Amino acid sequence: MLPPEIISKVSTQYEQALASGDLFFFPSTVHNHSESGIEYEIRLCPALQQKPSLPTPHFEAKPVPLNEEDTPKKDDPFAPPYNSGLFVGYLRDARYEEEEYAVLLNKYSVVPEHFLLVTKEFRSQSSPPSPDDLVSAYALLAAARKKHKNMIAFYNCGELSGASQPHKHLQLLEVEDDGPPIEAIARQINLETPDKPFSLSRVPYANHVYRFPSNLYSSPPDEIERVLTKAFVCLLDLAISSIRFDPNYPKGKASYNVLLTLNHMHVIPRLQDEYTLSSTGGTLNINSLGYAGMLLVKSEEELEAVKKEGILKILRATGLENVHDKQVSGVTSDVVQ
Repeated sequence: MLPPEIISKVSTQYEQALASGDLFFFPSTVHNHSESGIEYEIRLCPALQQKPSLPTPHFEAKPVPLNEEDTPKKDDPFAPPYNSGLFVGYLRDARYEEEEYAVLLNKYSVVPEHFLLVTKEFRSQSSPPSPDDLVSAYALLAAARKKHKNMIAFYNCGELSGASQPHKHLQLLEVEDDGPPIEAIARQINLETPDKPFSLSRVPYANHVYRFPSNLYSSPPDEIERVLTKAFVCLLDLAISSIRFDPNYPKGKASYNVLLTLNHMHVIPRLQDEYTLSSTGGTLNINSLGYAGMLLVKSEEELEAVKKEGILKILRATGLENVHDKQVSGVTSDVVQ
């Protein structure tokens, strides 16, 4: 299926999966909270307290086959055979005949029609998004725009990113017309050199952003791939540089979040995936959506604790110091990973 066909089918597949019980929807309310001129969204979803806990994923572990036919164990929910109620279709790239991705609805949905772009073959969630990953996600965003839907795509990369499954997958969901809160801030930045990465100085954590040429989504596929690949390579280099400035960064592969809209790509290096609230002792899992400015809590107590401690404090604790000025000035770090 081509991207427009996927976008058209998601709505009907979602309604069918909800009616059949293949998908669970958890109602929620959104509370706005302003910090440093940023209107954050905190989504309160008490029903998530009933969601089953998932074990800590092993990001490099390929599922062990059960038999000689190399059928993967179904402890990988993203391995075939897929739940027919959650399966939207195989995404076909207009440039190729091969179908590299399955599109699946999120089984535990807080935002309606939240869906996943999953690699057909097992690839690790600690591997960076490939050019095909980025182009495929961007094509879905562009197709959604033609259907008058504003969507974002995001990728949690690595053990400290907030990822919950080791099988490589990008996620897409619909947002308000203005986009996620952090995107509104990115649009306000005036750039002297539009083809260079920049940082949002209003936030205290390391963040790296690249603005796409206007109307990139209407460009030829090869040009879209070139721009997306260039953007990601530049931003990943800066994210790794940010990590090298932290002498206490855990050994191993870098973890980071990727946010993708029609206008920008954001890469945020991560130090840890959870934050412990001092007033309650409870923990929050922070993934890409947290850095998009969309946090999720499970109780009124957590909601008030987040407001009291401050979202910027939480995001700084699970991220890294913003050293963009040093990076721009050419200062290097003595830290070697």
